[in-house]
Amino acid sequence: MVAGIPEANRAEVHGDNYLTHTRGFLSWALTLDHKRIAIMYMIGILGSFLLGGIFALLLRLELIGPGALFNSNENAAWDFYNHMFTIHGAVMTFLFIIPGIPAIIGNFALPIMLGAKDVAFPRLNLASFYVWLAGGVFFVYVLLSGVLEVAFGWHLPGGFGLDTGWTFYTPYSTTKSESGVIPATLGAFVLGFASILTAVNFLASIHMLRPKGMTWFRMPLLLWSLYSTAIIQILATPVLAITLLLLVAERSMGIGIFDPLNGGDPVLYQHFFWFYSHPAVYIMILPALGVISEIIGIFCRKHIFGYNFIALSSLAIALFSFIVWGHHMFTSGQSALASALFSLLTFSVSIPSAVKVFNWLGTMYKGSIRMKAPMWYVVGAIWVFTIGGLTGLFLATLRTDIHLHDTYFVVAHFHYVMMGTVLFALVAGIYYWFPKMFGKMYDEKWAGIWAVVTLVGFNVLFFPLFIAGSQGMPRRYASYEDQYIAYHVIATVGSWILAVGLFGVLHNWIQGLRKGKKAPPNPWGANTLEWQTSSPPPHDNFKVTPAAGDPYAIYRWQHARSTDPEVADGWQLKPEYAEALKAAGPGHRVVAADVDDYNDGGTTGTSLLDAPDNDDDDRR
Repeated sequence: MVAGIPEANRAEVHGDNYLTHTRGFLSWALTLDHKRIAIMYMIGILGSFLLGGIFALLLRLELIGPGALFNSNENAAWDFYNHMFTIHGAVMTFLFIIPGIPAIIGNFALPIMLGAKDVAFPRLNLASFYVWLAGGVFFVYVLLSGVLEVAFGWHLPGGFGLDTGWTFYTPYSTTKSESGVIPATLGAFVLGFASILTAVNFLASIHMLRPKGMTWFRMPLLLWSLYSTAIIQILATPVLAITLLLLVAERSMGIGIFDPLNGGDPVLYQHFFWFYSHPAVYIMILPALGVISEIIGIFCRKHIFGYNFIALSSLAIALFSFIVWGHHMFTSGQSALASALFSLLTFSVSIPSAVKVFNWLGTMYKGSIRMKAPMWYVVGAIWVFTIGGLTGLFLATLRTDIHLHDTYFVVAHFHYVMMGTVLFALVAGIYYWFPKMFGKMYDEKWAGIWAVVTLVGFNVLFFPLFIAGSQGMPRRYASYEDQYIAYHVIATVGSWILAVGLFGVLHNWIQGLRKGKKAPPNPWGANTLEWQTSSPPPHDNFKVTPAAGDPYAIYRWQHARSTDPEVADGWQLKPEYAEALKAAGPGHRVVAADVDDYNDGGTTGTSLLDAPDNDDDDRR
């Protein structure tokens, strides 16, 4: 038997699963299975991350010293830098950070956590993937064609290319000739549609598919974060779409909206842009915070501390995200009163963010922490999110923001908040759901090693930039004064350490897929419903919807329940217990309530065994 899975769903354990249910290219290309769509998103999004990461490494190499490194002709070198700078930022923002966690983890886990067979609108889910794919391919083509032309003189059909940065700031984007502003904005426009379609599906699924017993405040915290994120996506993304269409109209027809030469106001563009893009920061962050909240209690073996506060803080962050865009405009000439109000509101958004950190630390306090791979990355995510959040207070303060505006301090801050938190949470989430996704376990030892390397590399890369920025190093510059050389050298070394760590993570995943042990249905002893089906899940997830209850109640934990003493989260049964289990013969099982019974003793071997398969013992 397989403990922890309701009887009605146990037949699926040894049957087919969503990976083998049907075979062939078309079975994947036309699939309506949310799990397969999540895997396709994973391939596309991790590929985008690789592309953006390669250009990040090239940028760091260029910045290792002042002056041009890649080209003796400085004008050509700076042109190349601008294109690399744009493709790195645009790909990372639009193709990796924004869709990353909702598209991969949300698509895979959300319906199963609801005990449902799929999302509310499976066809819409597949359509959103292809909209994202089409927009992404076109967007990358536009950006990459410019890089190839500047670097090698290769002129691809269309002759696009973009050097405005991912923000498309006017008046540069409206007046510069021979750039791909219009096609790039159209690519971003299409990508926005994909976000909206996914958000609609998630909102409908959470409203319509929650099982009996799963009230709003018995819903897993990841679902709360995805719900809040979907609200922001639906309300804010159309603003970006309208802004980009206005930019296209301005550039193609010169109607005088943003271009001062035609009577327009370039600062108006920044207001429109940041009205979307600051909520977009929380589109990126909220799912990451949900992953952290989901994982931390399980690996601290404690009920999540302050569930209601964490859940409601997600909604509070979503609300605040719409009214703080003005802190990007402190130096734009807006009124002193407006700046003061935006400063106050920006400080206010730190409250729900701090609530989350406080509750995570409260959960860890006196917890029995298991430093498995997901927990390593959760600790890393909390670390970088805290540093990013605290340094954000300097930028919310009017006086200090004037000094730090457009310096490397800002670069370090948003990389800690956006890139670092999302990256560590995404890796934590993939490690956490890896057994469920693929039915295989990864190498725990190497997972821990690469986690440490990644965390060290990230901090060596970005922390020196706080110091450089506070001393006046401007952002977006390809060259700089000699006084900043040391910071850039350290940061470049850090970038390569980080790259080694991330390639190590990728290697560990691939090795897990190739050679990993078979994963049990519930290797972490979690309560949420996705762990009450087999690993990997069958095509339709559940034959019978499992019962829902408090997803974090300790008394319901099913740590280490298994007939196989060598599975269950990689822990091994103490030898005397293993002997007792073996001597008891078939039909007996482990009924330990806690993994301490395995490793630390305190219970006799025979009392760990329960003779018949008794369904009533599956829950405590």
